[in-house]
Amino acid sequence: MSETRIDDFEAYRQKMNERIMSLEHLGIKRFFNLDTAAYRDGPLPGNTKELLGLVASAVLRCNDCIDYHLIQCVDVGWSDEEIVDALNVALVVGGSIVIPHLRHAIETLDLLRSREQ
Repeated sequence: MSETRIDDFEAYRQKMNERIMSLEHLGIKRFFNLDTAAYRDGPLPGNTKELLGLVASAVLRCNDCIDYHLIQCVDVGWSDEEIVDALNVALVVGGSIVIPHLRHAIETLDLLRSREQ
């Protein structure tokens, strides 16, 4: 299988997160821990929180965040139909400026699904 931009994204993210953690900055470590904890099961299940993260990422127009949350959404078992429905909410909330990020998200979803084959 050839490498895709998703493979590159995951490798870069891991490398840079390790580098950031090596800085030993307490505030940064606390923020990273807060971010991780936010997606754990609570009153809302973790898989739902990942879908919420995807919608927020699309509205905020962060393609790296979209990729991260799509990876998580696929890993926890959301179907394409469920993911696309959530992305529709992002489009309605964010407006037409979200369209380029919707394109990016669909391309990412296609890349992730091609890994499963």
